[in-house]
Amino acid sequence: MKLLHLVARPLIGSIFLTAGVQVLRSPEPPAGAAEALLAKVRGALPAFPEDDVAVVRANAAVHVVAGGLLALGKAPRLAALALAVSLVPTMLAAHSFWEYDEQGERDSHRLEFAKDAAVLGGLLAVISDARHLARERVWREKARNLRRRQILSNAPSALRRRVDTPH
Repeated sequence: MKLLHLVARPLIGSIFLTAGVQVLRSPEPPAGAAEALLAKVRGALPAFPEDDVAVVRANAAVHVVAGGLLALGKAPRLAALALAVSLVPTMLAAHSFWEYDEQGERDSHRLEFAKDAAVLGGLLAVISDARHLARERVWREKARNLRRRQILSNAPSALRRRVDTPH
């Protein structure tokens, strides 16, 4: 694994961990911010849950679990996908800058929206890193071959012939 992955994944995951824990502790303000968006979703999906606080808590739980997995490097592509899918409605609900008339508020929400979009870009980079598993497999195979050569170079010649010949 590259050094950048060791640093980048925990940094991206930590923002979701901290934000998710904060929302789980106090879900009412984010639920109020999400009310208009959730009403639109319910218009399109009648089976969508009615309780705004429960929906916000579920989203926060996804952020905590997937953020933790990403930070630890466990199933990073799946964790990043879950975070990306849950981040888009969060961005739309919390930072819909186009709905504000006052310039200061509009600019503030536009900046937060842009930050979330940048984080989304980082998540997409993690999702698209399909080669990371192939790189790790190649690295492990090289390490195994090196260990085999080191062990065989120290083994008696009769044992080396026995190991090198097919059975």
